[in-house]
Amino acid sequence: MWKKLNGAILKRLRLRESWVIFFVLGIIMMNYPFTQIFNKPWRIFNIPQLYLYFQAGWVVSIFVIYLFTKAIDLPDDDHDEGDHR
Repeated sequence: MWKKLNGAILKRLRLRESWVIFFVLGIIMMNYPFTQIFNKPWRIFNIPQLYLYFQAGWVVSIFVIYLFTKAIDLPDDDHDEGDHR
């Protein structure tokens, strides 16, 4: 079940729309309203919230790029492999 779900997600990430959506979402998350929300004097484990927000965003973006590269390496199932012309 997990392999089928994983394959479906990776096939969905091959779409150009997915790339555009994640790019725009990344730009939005690093701009004014969101950075202002996390730019508070409170600290979590003595680390500023804005710093943690940027670090978490960096980790998530690396993971998304990893998923995109896995999706690119996925073989096409649209054509028959026995039919080579």
